[in-house]
Amino acid sequence: MNNITTLFDIFLNTISNYEDKEAFIYKKNNIEYRVTYKELFNDVLVLSRAFTQKGVKKSDKVMFISDNRYEWIVTDLALISLGAISVPRGTDTPTQELEYIMTHSNCKFLVIENPQSYLQHKDMLDTLSLSSVFIIDNFEQENSDETICTYEELTKDRYISDADIENFKNLKDIHDAKDVFAIIYTSGTTGKPKGVQLNHINMKYNIDTVPNIINLKSEDSWLSILPSWHVYERGVEYIAMSRGSKIIYSNIKTFGADLQIYKPTIVATVPRIWESMYFKINNTLSKTPTKAYIFNKLVEISKAYKYNKRVIKNQLPRYEIQDCSKQFVKKIVPFFKVILLYPLYLIAMKKLSAVQDKFGGRLKLAISGGGALPEYIDEWIDALGIRIVNSYGMTECSPSIAGRALNCDIFGTTGPALDGTKIRVVDESGDALKAGEVGEVQVKGPQVMSGYYNNDEENRKTFTCDGYLKTGDLGKLTITGELVITGRIKEIIVLANGENVDPSRIESAVSSLPFINDLMLVGQDKKGLGLLIVADFEILKEYVSKKLNKAIDSVEHAMEDKYIVNNIKSELNELLNTKYGFKPFEKLQNIHFLEKEFKVGEELTNTLKKKRHIIEKKYQALIDKFIK
Repeated sequence: MNNITTLFDIFLNTISNYEDKEAFIYKKNNIEYRVTYKELFNDVLVLSRAFTQKGVKKSDKVMFISDNRYEWIVTDLALISLGAISVPRGTDTPTQELEYIMTHSNCKFLVIENPQSYLQHKDMLDTLSLSSVFIIDNFEQENSDETICTYEELTKDRYISDADIENFKNLKDIHDAKDVFAIIYTSGTTGKPKGVQLNHINMKYNIDTVPNIINLKSEDSWLSILPSWHVYERGVEYIAMSRGSKIIYSNIKTFGADLQIYKPTIVATVPRIWESMYFKINNTLSKTPTKAYIFNKLVEISKAYKYNKRVIKNQLPRYEIQDCSKQFVKKIVPFFKVILLYPLYLIAMKKLSAVQDKFGGRLKLAISGGGALPEYIDEWIDALGIRIVNSYGMTECSPSIAGRALNCDIFGTTGPALDGTKIRVVDESGDALKAGEVGEVQVKGPQVMSGYYNNDEENRKTFTCDGYLKTGDLGKLTITGELVITGRIKEIIVLANGENVDPSRIESAVSSLPFINDLMLVGQDKKGLGLLIVADFEILKEYVSKKLNKAIDSVEHAMEDKYIVNNIKSELNELLNTKYGFKPFEKLQNIHFLEKEFKVGEELTNTLKKKRHIIEKKYQALIDKFIK
């Protein structure tokens, strides 16, 4: 095992150990396909050989635009086998952003999912000097371009000789663990994407560490719905393959049905999916009030029993050491509550097993990452009897930093740092804080990126002198070392579906409306974005009168009129059109006019910069009401 140092080594080792096991299940045109690890090996070899014939070689940058599908992992592994560097992105990437990424990273090749995506960006792509364009789906055109090739054409020669297998396996000799295998661009606070360079050491750390804390077995099966180009999903797929477990590709529309059809043992997704399941189940029950009442009572019983049991067993976050006598007194009431609730809890678990069946009935772990899991969802899933793994990570850490996995029972946290990872919480001066004190979370470990590609300025800002990564997140540590995330310092907003949003771009675009004095985009861990607006009332009054033929006598009056709010929101969203380079998820779900302006020393710094975490905390109750 000591000679397994790269992702390609891990792939070959997996094939050697599990070649006859099922690796993937996916659907295409409503037809189900099942692929063994041996078949995966053959698919990767054929595509790797074809890429070589087209001139792809080690260190070449390959722009890779595709969403979740089996061909994604085949392409990724083929590029890894050659030592090429993938630069992945989803099909919803705006042309302007794509052009910046391809130019900044010096991409020589392009892999793109379908003809529609290619034609969408064709004018821009024609200005670049690309060696070849590979289209995954079929593409028929009258005047074929020699630089364009479909996967059907690339892989028409499926014959594999013994020499081909030997040559493919020998590719392991060209790799070094420090080689960068991917550059994943993520939005920065300036609005320009930053290229996170990940090498084999970074990702292998996750592959070596995570399976142990989730007790991953080759018999396990994962239901996958996240885009594979996200580092979170990418890491999940590598981890699953490393232990010979099975991945079932699903999507948001069929997720609920696929849970029951395929009965996975592990699901790794983002908070938004769990929220959707929560609302779907509760909305269905609400149509039958009696059933809803009984269900909610059962959930409350389970919550209460588990909470009091955790008090007794010291399984809730603790920030200071208490003497034994105080701890004993604190546990007396919970002890009797547990005794009284236990019979009711057994009944609740028996009844709630019907809800567990909605998740397939075999789910041993539900992993949540890519954003903070709302407390009420965390408690709800736990109350149903499903083990929730609340994890914390970021692209720059490929992605895992901490996790409340099977090695941690401290509820209400994201668990301790992974083995070999150091986490510290510091104040504005960089001094380490005591347990329970909130400050910036900083990380050091083998999974941390080598730096942003071709961006020395951001690298200087992102790393401390002693090599810690500044996450930009606010958090605190318990006395036993678990991490609790409390907010964010940096401006990037992470939606509940894991998408990153740069607020400065959106704020700049919509601030052109005359009545806006100040504004702040919000939406951290929400399904959509909201906008807090500080308006010049006199200009707003005039604007509403002329544009909407309405009269208002206060900001509060404007907020009460849904017609006014909806029309202004629509006008703002027009400025966030995809034709201007914005993505579909960067639309505003709702807006709210604030009655008080931001003040220096409170919401603003001396240089008039917004203290985003302060504003979010101040208006959290409002934010929770006006956006989901």
